[in-house]
Amino acid sequence: MGEKSFDIAAVGGVELAVRRLDCLSILPSVAAHFLSAVLRSGTSGSALAEIVECDPVLAAGMFSARRRGGGLRGNTGSIRQLAGELSPEEICAVFLSLKVFGDEAGPAREQLVRHSLAVACCAAEIAQAISDRVDRQLAYAAGLLHDIGKLALQEVMPKSFARILEEAKTEQVGSCIVEQMHLGVDHAILGKRLAQKWGLPPDVTTAIWLHHSDIEVTVESMPEARIAQVVRLADCMAHRAVIGDSGSHGTYDSPERIGRSLGIGGEQLESIFGNLAGQVKEKEKTLGLGIPEPQAKYREALGKAAAQWGAERSTLSAENRKLRTDSSHFDFIKDFLQGIDSNSEPVDIAEDFAVRWQKFYQTGAVCVYLKPRGDLRRLRAAVVESLSERTVVDLDAPEDSAVIPKAISSDFAIVNAGEHIGWLFEQLDVEFDLSQTRLAPLLCEGQAVGAIVFEVRYPGDIDLFEDHFKTVTSAAGAVLGMASISQRRQAYAELFARAVSNQGGDGNGVGRDDSLSALAELAAGAAHELNNPLSVISGRAQLLADAETDPEKERLLKQIRENSGELTAIIDDLMAFARPQQPRPGKTRVRQMLDEAIQLTAQKTKTEHINAQIEVAEDLGEVFVDSGQIVSAISNVLCNCVESYENQVGPVKISAGAGVGGSVKVEISDLGCGMEAQTVRKATAPFFSGKTAGRKRGMGLAHAARVIGLNKGRLGITSEPGRGTKVTIMLPMGV
Repeated sequence: MGEKSFDIAAVGGVELAVRRLDCLSILPSVAAHFLSAVLRSGTSGSALAEIVECDPVLAAGMFSARRRGGGLRGNTGSIRQLAGELSPEEICAVFLSLKVFGDEAGPAREQLVRHSLAVACCAAEIAQAISDRVDRQLAYAAGLLHDIGKLALQEVMPKSFARILEEAKTEQVGSCIVEQMHLGVDHAILGKRLAQKWGLPPDVTTAIWLHHSDIEVTVESMPEARIAQVVRLADCMAHRAVIGDSGSHGTYDSPERIGRSLGIGGEQLESIFGNLAGQVKEKEKTLGLGIPEPQAKYREALGKAAAQWGAERSTLSAENRKLRTDSSHFDFIKDFLQGIDSNSEPVDIAEDFAVRWQKFYQTGAVCVYLKPRGDLRRLRAAVVESLSERTVVDLDAPEDSAVIPKAISSDFAIVNAGEHIGWLFEQLDVEFDLSQTRLAPLLCEGQAVGAIVFEVRYPGDIDLFEDHFKTVTSAAGAVLGMASISQRRQAYAELFARAVSNQGGDGNGVGRDDSLSALAELAAGAAHELNNPLSVISGRAQLLADAETDPEKERLLKQIRENSGELTAIIDDLMAFARPQQPRPGKTRVRQMLDEAIQLTAQKTKTEHINAQIEVAEDLGEVFVDSGQIVSAISNVLCNCVESYENQVGPVKISAGAGVGGSVKVEISDLGCGMEAQTVRKATAPFFSGKTAGRKRGMGLAHAARVIGLNKGRLGITSEPGRGTKVTIMLPMGV
């Protein structure tokens, strides 16, 4: 892997290194077994699919290949079904895109794969036991892939990750704790980001992210998170059965307690537990684990298959080039994407799309209507009769039929509009020739968010351009889905601010804990609802960028991906605020924390020198806090101080001395622009920023106040416009 010697305190690029992974490396024993199956005469696609179903690396590769091919189908999670839909040549193409893992951590990686198999088998049985609340195949996939974050860490830093696992074993704690301590991130978060990048089903992504979390409260308001409970229970049972080794140690939660929350009795758990070892043994045979001299057998099989691979790779390359033909349709998509204003309402985007559709395909009248949300009975439509005659109208949803016909609600098809949406034509003033009017869905993640109605002037175009119609409408559906999500994001932000403003209590018994609990539920809902459409937008933009030769258009597509990433970062900020890491307090010198906070501020603000004037009382004792959290909080305050000066780096005064009641008082003041009283009152609310809109997300002081409070401290702010700001932080003194 070419890894440098590991300085635990200096690892800052691990998250970036993991993000850059396009795939994981396969075990040589699995690679040898796979190639042997390919070389056997008469090997079918189903035989290869059986191997794929047992290996987390191959399974993740299949989902990623499906995404690259534009075949996203919502939350379908059956690995066997996914692989079974591909030819043996297509499955082999995925295999060829993978690297083969070296010898440096082979035994440890094999044990991790065994653990993943155990969790997958157990999760499938648990899903079966709780009936129709969680899909069995989806649960199996989630269990198999739940530790892809660990596989990725082992990929990019094998020696360092081995040291992390060794420390977890020595300290008898979960590996997440050691990862957070040394890397600032854990394998669950890294796994979630890889899952989003590679297009894993949303429920599988949720399980990867939350399988170490106690989410019983969240499940009540977000049932789709139940799959994470299933995987968490399966993980505990796999550890109890000692099948494989995930590298985590310490005390695991009681399977019986988690089982009760899922409605599973003790006898059912014992039955699942008793069958687990046998099921995993069969999977290991299918996968070829444990064969002697796997590297040598892999090289032998690869040599025999070399000629066959060359021919098949040429075929696959030709098919890939075919997917990138017909540049004019891609130009249509690019022009449409470039014309989108970030402030546009969904119906404005729909109107622009209808105009472009009519012009590009030379159709008659066009209507794009959007599916209403929830129980709403009103919907909006953009109608284009000609380039100079366009309008937006409100329509009544039909009482006796679906707004989006069932025939096109979850799959692309072009149908006769007159047979399905008579209710729409009754409300429009535009006359359509119903014999020549067609209806097609605008799909986002396998579900229609709207539909396009268009009058055909050249009937032959339907058969000629049907595949292109599918591509173009999918792009429009993804954008419209994202635009709707963007509208709801602001509503979530307002709810967060409202919940936080009530932290002190409202006189009716609703206190801080209730408010933060509501905040956590909102964050979980926002993350679930926003992340999936963001992944679609980002993936489609990347697909277009790969085929683009025009530098300017490529730049614009890159902007789309970057903006999607910014939205993902906002979601992460929400979760970090609502559910921060619990403090791990210890005795710490105040001067040391201040020095570290100044260094961190210089990095964040890209300032070579912070003009900080520090005064710490000589007899000042130590504080008892989580130093990492407090350093981050103080740095957030200092960033605000630095940014309060326009076009200069002004002085920041920091003093620390004894406070009242056995506390330490830290005062941070600047002579910058200052704030009005109303601004001061809102300064620690999430998403509030005194800067120009779009400059900052407004989470710095909110996060600072949050973690200082968790560390049994307090944060106060005083300020006057034009005279600067003073932030007072009270911290508990070490005993």
